[in-house]
Amino acid sequence: MEPIRINDHNQYKITDSEVVKRILSGERELYEILIRRNNQKLFRVIRSYLKDDSEVEDIMQNTYLKAFEKLYQFKHTAQYSTWLIRIGINEVLARLREKERVVRFKSHGLHQIEKHTAELTDMDQANPEHSIIQREAQQLLENAIDSLSLKYRTVYMLREIEGMSVKEVAACLDMTSSNVKVRLHRAKLMLKERLYELTGSKEGVFGFGFHKCDRLTDGVMDHIFRLK
Repeated sequence: MEPIRINDHNQYKITDSEVVKRILSGERELYEILIRRNNQKLFRVIRSYLKDDSEVEDIMQNTYLKAFEKLYQFKHTAQYSTWLIRIGINEVLARLREKERVVRFKSHGLHQIEKHTAELTDMDQANPEHSIIQREAQQLLENAIDSLSLKYRTVYMLREIEGMSVKEVAACLDMTSSNVKVRLHRAKLMLKERLYELTGSKEGVFGFGFHKCDRLTDGVMDHIFRLK
């Protein structure tokens, strides 16, 4: 079997299912591939429940560790990302129950938004005015999404921001495809049309890349290699 280096292009040629099989056969270092492939998607899902980035990352790490422990339970007929997201949702709900918190979301937007600015490499540096307008538009969209109630925000994040299919969203949230479509439609109605016009791209919304991705990935892999 051909060895795979994490920074090798070969890692993009094998499916999640094949990566899982090889991890279970002893190549646990390949788990890093699954982490990096799913970091953005998992972040956006958990971020739809919580606002605190540090708490979101903590739950993400717990999710990856629990998924690693239960990797033998993964059924290869399903998508790995869907299976992982279900674990992540269960983790965040358990955290909320444990703290006996009532999750309330306000419309005033994200806190400490400045720390995200450095991660937005797609801004047009040659046109500062355009960059400012683009960032302000993105903030408006993030604030508008934050103002949605949880049941609408989660569906919108998964379907529109992350680009998952209706069937995948339904599987992740344990609801029917019809309910997903209804909630998505209502979520779109709640978001002002001008926000879509102002925002040039949704890819940077609630981003989880660069040093965040590296930090979380390294943390999870360190835990895994300490396991006996």
